[in-house]
Amino acid sequence: MELEDYPRTIREFESRFSTEAGCREYLVRLRWPEGFRCPKCGGEKASLVRSSLFQCSACRHQASVTAGTIFQDIRAPLTMWFRAMWYVTSQKNGASALGVQRMLGLGSYQTAWLWLQKLRRAMVRPGRDRLAGWVEVDETYFGGLEEGKRGRGGLNKALIVIAAQADGKAIGRVRMRVIEDASAECLHEFVQDSIEPGSTVHTDGWRGYSGLEKKGYDHEITPFRGQLKEVSKTLPRVHRVAALLKRWWLGTHQGAISCQHLPYYLDEFSFRFNRRRSGNRGKLFFRLVQQALSTEPVPYESITHRTDLPQRLPHHYR
Repeated sequence: MELEDYPRTIREFESRFSTEAGCREYLVRLRWPEGFRCPKCGGEKASLVRSSLFQCSACRHQASVTAGTIFQDIRAPLTMWFRAMWYVTSQKNGASALGVQRMLGLGSYQTAWLWLQKLRRAMVRPGRDRLAGWVEVDETYFGGLEEGKRGRGGLNKALIVIAAQADGKAIGRVRMRVIEDASAECLHEFVQDSIEPGSTVHTDGWRGYSGLEKKGYDHEITPFRGQLKEVSKTLPRVHRVAALLKRWWLGTHQGAISCQHLPYYLDEFSFRFNRRRSGNRGKLFFRLVQQALSTEPVPYESITHRTDLPQRLPHHYR
């Protein structure tokens, strides 16, 4: 299989992944592109015990292609999960739980919502490259944000910090995170996790960014002088991203995103935004499957214990 082998059309997708065997074969090739590797001893030879269970010839350890991944212990057929991933990645502006429920014919909105929560956890690639070059950084509120409103000192709203890499006059890749406050501790940690040292970090004059030059960054400061209309001109890329995020939140999700689950929605937005120039939407499907295989299992209990799990359709769907 080619390094980036993925279906280009819905007809090709259905031809390749209409059976459990086809889905499992794809997972095996993505998880072990150079051949089986025993997770216990590293052995390279194995025998097939059952349809997807391998037994290492060296240590006799049995390993499933789905063990230790997002797909571990799933009850629904892989064909349905593959259709869900194709649908989610082929929708330009993302997919709502209601859309997934209708497309797959799932019995409940809650099930579709849980599936999407699991998939969002696979949308951040472990060890992904940090941004580099010229990077704008600023914060904004999540939820009921007035245009141009500063993200410091808000009540009952989530605070998001956004980093947008420059690509000429355009926007390159982005990173974003929910932070507790706009203190130097939170902002510096985000910058260090998201941006390569030696890069130029462009911010306004907020004191929380002071000291970045001591962390190995070239810190470019443009003071904010109190005119709300000037904010978007000072840091145009990051504020464009914030506007697109809000539009996505209100459009695709009708504003029904819980602050408790917000980090995973930010992961989805970043996943889509950073791959918006992909020549074929099938490549996003490939990346999602690939990353799902490197993401640890997410027990439903770790999601459903939260008090904001939807028990019925949000009011705007009734």
